[in-house]
Amino acid sequence: MKTKSLLIVLFFLSAITFAQELALANDDGKFGYINKAGEWAIQPEFKVAKNFSEDLAEAMNGNKKWGFINRKGEWVIQPTFDKTKAFNSGVAVVLSKKEWFYINTKGEKILTDVATDKIYDFTEGLAQVRQGDNVGFINTSGTVVIEPKFNKAFDFQNGYAKVREGEKWGLVDKTGNYFVETKYDGVSNMYNGNVVATLGESHGLIINGEFKKVDGAQKIWDFSINGDITYAKKNDKIGYINKSGDWIIEPSFDKVRAFVNGLAPVSRDKQWGYIDTTGKVVISLQYRDAEIFSKDGLAPIKIDKLWGFINTSGEKVIDDKYNITAGGFSIFKKNNEKGFKNGIARVKEEKVWGYINTKGEVLKNKWYKQLELFQ
Repeated sequence: MKTKSLLIVLFFLSAITFAQELALANDDGKFGYINKAGEWAIQPEFKVAKNFSEDLAEAMNGNKKWGFINRKGEWVIQPTFDKTKAFNSGVAVVLSKKEWFYINTKGEKILTDVATDKIYDFTEGLAQVRQGDNVGFINTSGTVVIEPKFNKAFDFQNGYAKVREGEKWGLVDKTGNYFVETKYDGVSNMYNGNVVATLGESHGLIINGEFKKVDGAQKIWDFSINGDITYAKKNDKIGYINKSGDWIIEPSFDKVRAFVNGLAPVSRDKQWGYIDTTGKVVISLQYRDAEIFSKDGLAPIKIDKLWGFINTSGEKVIDDKYNITAGGFSIFKKNNEKGFKNGIARVKEEKVWGYINTKGEVLKNKWYKQLELFQ
């Protein structure tokens, strides 16, 4: 019994180690991956590499051919392709000899009988197929689960996909049933149970399947960061509404961002500060720019040309000497946590990237030519 218990513990420890988050890094022109201790988990030996997805990462060998490695740095799909795309739902799209096709995690060619004019990536277990002017969706077995009848569609997010019939938009679930009927001039994705929609000149929310106009709204942002509160524009100023479509903070700001930890960045006359959920200014409008707080309780702020970090009391805890937006990396992609996450933040100083902790200390005192977020 003790031996069996020990084996179970070792199995789970092995699984945790194998699944550890890694960050892609470029050191002297070669790509590898570091762990959160700042150590090389996979040595920098690849000509080019990309982020991990489903425990596999695209990598290029010296012959400029692409394959896939695991989190140990081992080739699990040999580099024989001209181009590759990331795995999703156990399937990846690759290019070889001028042909795009699907492969599984063994590198085997699959779904060869799919009737489509174009190969699309899988997301949440489904991929688009195009037949003439119409699009639908297949599952990972290649079975058509939503017939091609839409003239445009987006990938699934949170179990629903935006689709267009004629000039009207709606949302469908993974069986093709309408979550929101295609009768709107615009819809958001579903986030935290909330959908933003436009109907003619009116902007509002879909509540219990019905459109509720938000009084005076010119634009409403989605609920992708905070499930209960979002921001909206009225009379060319921005304020906040709740998920019932009621104004809870009257629009008086030029720019705003989402609430996290009960605080949101707002701007008036090109000066940024923070308000609480009652609309009261709790950190005065004094910065050139400001971002949302992370769960670590720190937020990036720009005083002059560079960024530093403040705490929820407005005290600057890390000097403004970093650039956190340059370089075309993914730190400011939609819904990525900005700044600190789990005690570390990626920053750029002059022309090199590194990770700092909440004390401002550089992880392993090491800087990189390129550095990605942990995946």
